[in-house]
Amino acid sequence: MAAPTFEVPKLKEVSEVPRIQKGAMAHTKSYVASAAIQQAIGFPGELVENWEEKAIEKMGDLLSKYRSFKVYLDACVHCGACTDKCHYFLGTGDPINMPVARQDLVRNVYRRHFTFAGKYFPKLVGAKDLTRDVLDQWYTYYNQCSECRRCSVFCPYGIDTAEITMGAKEILDSIGYGQKYTNEIIGKVQRIGNNLGLPGPALQDTLEGLEEDIEAETGVAVRMPLNQKGAEVLLVTPSADFFSEPHVESLIGYAKVFHAAGISWTLSSHASEAGNFGLFIGNYETMRNIALRIREAALELGVKRIIVGECGHAWRVAYSFWNTLAGIGAGGNDPFSIELQQQLDPRYPAPQHICEFTYDLLKRGVITVDKSTNDHRVITYHDSCNVARASRMGDMPGGQFVIPREIIKMVANNYHDMAADTIHESTFCCGGGGGLLTDDLMELRVKGALPRMEALNNVVQDHQVNFMATICAICKAQFSKVLPYYGFEMGMVGGIHQLVSTAIQLGPKQ
Repeated sequence: MAAPTFEVPKLKEVSEVPRIQKGAMAHTKSYVASAAIQQAIGFPGELVENWEEKAIEKMGDLLSKYRSFKVYLDACVHCGACTDKCHYFLGTGDPINMPVARQDLVRNVYRRHFTFAGKYFPKLVGAKDLTRDVLDQWYTYYNQCSECRRCSVFCPYGIDTAEITMGAKEILDSIGYGQKYTNEIIGKVQRIGNNLGLPGPALQDTLEGLEEDIEAETGVAVRMPLNQKGAEVLLVTPSADFFSEPHVESLIGYAKVFHAAGISWTLSSHASEAGNFGLFIGNYETMRNIALRIREAALELGVKRIIVGECGHAWRVAYSFWNTLAGIGAGGNDPFSIELQQQLDPRYPAPQHICEFTYDLLKRGVITVDKSTNDHRVITYHDSCNVARASRMGDMPGGQFVIPREIIKMVANNYHDMAADTIHESTFCCGGGGGLLTDDLMELRVKGALPRMEALNNVVQDHQVNFMATICAICKAQFSKVLPYYGFEMGMVGGIHQLVSTAIQLGPKQ
């Protein structure tokens, strides 16, 4: 099938609020999951007959479970603070991609069924019935939200739009109207252990091939152990790190860091995936089933530490949810959680981000680097949404912003930040998060990347930046596809540990 054609937005020096283009993205609909995909992860295979009744019932269930969901639906006063904060609205001009308008698709139905005014005076409060047209709008536009939470930063009431999107997606799944891309990936990780469906023997072959490549390049035998019992560290990293460019360069960097520090480590074929797409569909049980694989692997291998690789939403789930999902860190009180808490070394965070780990080694001089080896690069850094706005790193406020940049400066000489209002907690999304990294949404992804591309273009023009580092597998995959649409080289994006890999000194060649 030929790729759809669309007009790529023109880059401007300063992002502009677009002219309203009603229905501009109404034609963009992600592929719907098949019955087999849906049923494999516990959802109805197709739209159930009494879907309206079941959807309202599920909404009521979410409202009773999550107080935040109800608060966010009640709190909005339509002040407009969020309207121009969404990268998809800025890139497409479609008014329903304004966060407030996208929220209202659910809010209007909520008011109709769960508020006094909506039940008896629906027209006065904008309450609406859940018709098939409204349901289709839910599917179309909630699959045009990457759950990046940038709008939430600017909301005076602190409304977390991502939770509304996640709630809508969970309702859609519960009635048999799920998205193919996200749910197919969830099925693979539940069945095999990673998002790519890569079986253990193939993973072993991949790692052995990378070991050979590293030794050929450096003359040093750097190992990538798999299922190594008794190792100190279990590394859980996005499966894209095993074979995709530029992701694999960061995996090589992790291995070199462990080798240079003399710390034993291992990957697990049972839990070879850090990513947890259960977050994207807002389903707690799905998130828990995926997270439990990591607990099972840690117990089986007897590790003392769990470290998470470069993946934005994986780190959000690990940092914010692993304790209650699987008892990794404080929180779990079932026998297996208690056993794991007793097994892990209390001197280290559980879990720990790979950047925290490497930063500590660099500060203490445990590993040595030659910054000049990165002199061919002029670097900027893209803050990934789920790291920037939904997690933390290290023991300092804002550590998620400081630590990655400090690592870059420790291993390279040439660094420049993008504009202040496009980074840190105000960072623009790459445009491919939240389960939208699929080719059937390429137009949305390209247009949604516009604000980040404009900020990048400015540092390219002003400082000759030629490398954008990031610590998210989705960001790397998204930018690799999108950069050429805006006239940049595909290889311009990479991981922080790709830079570490270039600079680290492993000793003389043998």
